[in-house]
Formats: sequence, structure tokens, C-alpha cells
Amino acid sequence: MSLSEPVRDQAPRLVIRSQVVDDVSAQLLDHLPAEGGLAWVRRGDGQVGWGVAARLDVAGGNRFQDAMSWWQEVTAAAVVRDDVGVPGSGLVCFGSFGFTDQDPSALVIPEVIVGRRAGTTWVTTVSPASSLAAPPELVRHEPSPVYDVTFADGARTGTAWSSIVAEAVRRITAGELDKVVLARDLIAIAEQPIDLRWPLHRLATAYPNCWTFSVDGLIGATPELLVRREKGLITSRVLAGTIRRTGDDAHDLALAASLARSSKDLEEHEYAVRSVADALEPHCKSMNVPETPFVLHLPNVMHLATDVAGVANNGASALGLAASLHPSAAICGTPTPVARDLIGEIEGMHRGRFSGPVGWMDASGDGEWCIALRCGQADPDNPRRMRLFAGAGIVAGSNPDAELAETNAKLVPMRDALGD
Repeated sequence: MSLSEPVRDQAPRLVIRSQVVDDVSAQLLDHLPAEGGLAWVRRGDGQVGWGVAARLDVAGGNRFQDAMSWWQEVTAAAVVRDDVGVPGSGLVCFGSFGFTDQDPSALVIPEVIVGRRAGTTWVTTVSPASSLAAPPELVRHEPSPVYDVTFADGARTGTAWSSIVAEAVRRITAGELDKVVLARDLIAIAEQPIDLRWPLHRLATAYPNCWTFSVDGLIGATPELLVRREKGLITSRVLAGTIRRTGDDAHDLALAASLARSSKDLEEHEYAVRSVADALEPHCKSMNVPETPFVLHLPNVMHLATDVAGVANNGASALGLAASLHPSAAICGTPTPVARDLIGEIEGMHRGRFSGPVGWMDASGDGEWCIALRCGQADPDNPRRMRLFAGAGIVAGSNPDAELAETNAKLVPMRDALGD
């Protein structure tokens, strides 16, 4: 079987039951078992899951279409009893997609999902068509702390990466492209196997306004919503242009003002917003694209941000919309094909699922997909090891040392989450 052929679960016919429950922890992550947990939480709402009722592993140029076709087959054959009736109840899959065609991607349907939305909490059970699983007794688990973590360079040293940025600026100045996003990785090695629930809890607590996620060993807290589809409304939050916070409120306000006026950052941001608006326009009968960005304040950095919204004019699912958006200028560059080729030529590493879409979708096609940023990938061959990732948008006015400092700031969430 070639890498581009999807690996399909043998029993996609499922019975699903969602019902309202009590005695759910204020932190949904408390219910995750030690192995195989999935999570998507923000401001206390979201869903967590465990077990595997069905999954699809896929790669190749048709990976999004293969995933959507598989999901349609599963939903068409499923028997669903949903007593909750809110986004996230009923049949739901979690997913994570690689940055490139050849990076592995997966959709996972858990056996158990615990969800919360707007004060309503529920449990969903997913079982084969021949049986109906009883609602589980919800147990609270305590994650094991992560101790004695050391960090080492990944594919490139900081100095080597800065030289790559300088080469990218040279290419941009020569007129080959307008923008390219370059990423780097950092290796984290702990003394004992890493309990992924420990950094997940810390990320959710420290970054409540981000989407904290866990899918197939990829964990993080991303601030960038690639696309949400809910009852005919399509939204996307575009981030591009970053400055590190100092911890001094007055100074940070001054930095925010300088970011909002920075021609370099405004140029980078404009490319990203334009790419998202152009990709969503065919799927919307009306759109709102603000003319100027706002400054999004996070605990460690500030970003230029724009919320793009539209009213759907077709039946494209959340994943279908994510496929049309990926890769956006915010994580690849402009023009996209040229930037993608340059990344493959000079970046010097495989991103895997970093900067790919990560999220969830329900049987109606509604859901949320973010860009996998501020994240780390567990090493399946070494449970003490993780790869952490960060990237920066490079335009003609970029300074290699400043871009390296930006990636260091973006590595802070995962570095801190792994600390003791």
C-alpha cells in the first residue's frame, strides 16, 4: 500500500449516544486517562475523548478529500441518538493534518467523549453497530509532573536558522516572492516518560483564550483559528505580525502601539488576511473583512489579528473549508507555491503536523479547525522526548536576529508547560 492510500478502519458502522450528565470536572482535562487522550478545550468549554472507535490514517495530495469521503461514509452509516443537540454532541471526530502532502494525517473517533458548552455538559459513547455502550463512570485523573527537562537544538542551531532567514530575505528582495514563513524545532528530553496531560493542563491554565489540543501525540495551545463553521456562519482568525511582551504593562502598551504601526508587520499581516479572504470568498455569499487589524494580547506575545467572517453559500464542511485555506500565507507565504518550494529547499526539516490543520468536526460538517502552533509532537519511539516548533513570517524588512527572537518567544508556552 502506498503512503497516499488511506488506511481505513474495518468497522465504520457505529452507534452513538449523547446525553446530559452531572459530576463533570470544571477542567475537562481531568477526565483524560494516561494513554490515548484527545482534547479540544478553550475557556473551560470543548470536549475531551479517549479510546478509538474508528480512525483514518492518510497522506498524499488527496488527503483532505479522502478524509472527507471517509467521514461522509461513517456518518451516513451511523445510528445517532443525541439528547443534547449542541455543537460538539453526537458523532464527532478529532483530526490533525500534516503541513505537506507527505506528512501523516489522521481522523480519530473516540469511544468516549466528555463535552461542555455554555453550561451544558454531556457524555457521548461510540460503539460498534452490534452493541450500545453504557455511559462510563467519569473518573478524575492526576497527571504525573514532568521533571528535569533539557532542551537541545533540533534540525538547525539558532545561528544556522538566522542565516536561512537572511537567505530568504535575499530571495524576497530579489523579487522571487513576497513572504515566506520559516520554522525551526527544539528537542525536549525529560528524565522520565512525559505524561502529556501535565503540559496540557498547564497550557489550558496559562492560555485560556487559546485552543488547547491533543490529537495523536500532538499537543499545544494555538491562538489561530483557521476556520469555524457553525450553523451557516464561517469565521477565521488571522494572526501575522508578532512582538514579545515584557511583563511591564505600560511598556507593553507602547509595544502594542508600535506593532500596530509597523510597516513590516502590517505588510506581513496583509498577505495573510488576503490569502484567507480569497480562499473563503467562493464559499460565502457575504463577507466581512476588517480593513485594519487589532492587537491580540497573549501572556507571552502580542499579535496583529483580524477576524474574517462570512455567511456560507454552499455545503462545504469545516474540514472542506480548512482544506481550501491550507496552507495560508500565515504559515507558508505568498505566492503560496513559490513559498512552499522555498520552504522545502532551505528550511531543512520535516514539519510533520506542525502548522497543519488540527481540530474537530461533527456529523453535520460543523466544527473548528485551528493551525497547529505553539505545539509539540511526542516521539512515538522515545516517551521521554518531544519536538517543539515555532515559526516566523519573513518579508523584505525582516531582521534575522529579530526573527530568531520571535521564534524563541513562541517556544515559551511549550517550554514552560514542560517545566516542573
